[in-house]
Amino acid sequence: MFRGSMVAVVTPMQADGALDFAALARLVEFHIENGTDALIAVGTTGESATLDFEEHIAVVAKVVELVRRRIPVIAGTGANSTREALHLTQRAMEAGADACLLVTPYYNKPTQEGLYRHYKLIADRVPIPQILYNVPGRTACDMQPDTVERLADTPNIIGIKEASTLERIQELVRRCGDRLDVYSGDDGVAAEAILSGAKGNISVTANVAPRLMHEMCAAALAGDRTRTEAIDRQVAGLHKALFLESNPIPVKWAVSQLGLIPPGIRLPLTLLSEQFQPAVRAAMQQAGVLQCP
Repeated sequence: MFRGSMVAVVTPMQADGALDFAALARLVEFHIENGTDALIAVGTTGESATLDFEEHIAVVAKVVELVRRRIPVIAGTGANSTREALHLTQRAMEAGADACLLVTPYYNKPTQEGLYRHYKLIADRVPIPQILYNVPGRTACDMQPDTVERLADTPNIIGIKEASTLERIQELVRRCGDRLDVYSGDDGVAAEAILSGAKGNISVTANVAPRLMHEMCAAALAGDRTRTEAIDRQVAGLHKALFLESNPIPVKWAVSQLGLIPPGIRLPLTLLSEQFQPAVRAAMQQAGVLQCP
């Protein structure tokens, strides 16, 4: 249903943490002008954990308004409470999102049966396309391929963002790829994942290098390994540098260096430590998205 480079877009904030909708408008146009294939609003990179409920929906609604149907808008609506995730998904649909992305419930460590029931209930009650999201490194919860396979026949569960290993992505493509779309959730393996049958990449790096990530995904979807690997080498430094501290700390700093947003971020997250700023800047320069001084 969705293909290519899908940016997990940062949520712009002023220095005091207030939402900055003027900067959000600049970001939306930046991504559309540079070929981004879809926008994910208020996911992990969008600081969903530090936005309250009304702010969460307000950002989704604003992105929908700014995009004006030019590219798909996918709303992050996951939560570790099924009731909250259900309510967020319903509100995102009402706000005009094209689909929702639901991270596995974090911290409370549900069983595989609990995961199945969680996703099945939300899909049955809210008639919007839904994408599962597995990122065990952040959630302490790993949705197993057997559970994904059980959910794959639910009509409006249309995909999964898998952010564990390349091997897991490849397994899901083999087992479920004929029933739902598999997306890489890790920029570092995205090129090989798409060449292996994934349909796209939900990306942090695309916040900084949207044109390159779009071109890399397009080349991989076309089966052009040579071009895919050449572009991936150009952005490989970003894939690593943008995780020198917890996401989205480095990427928000990087986007601010492009002049698109202020450097605001909300506690408990903090501004990128000075010791890591040269490495992020060097990776941006290597990718050709920031000029050398």
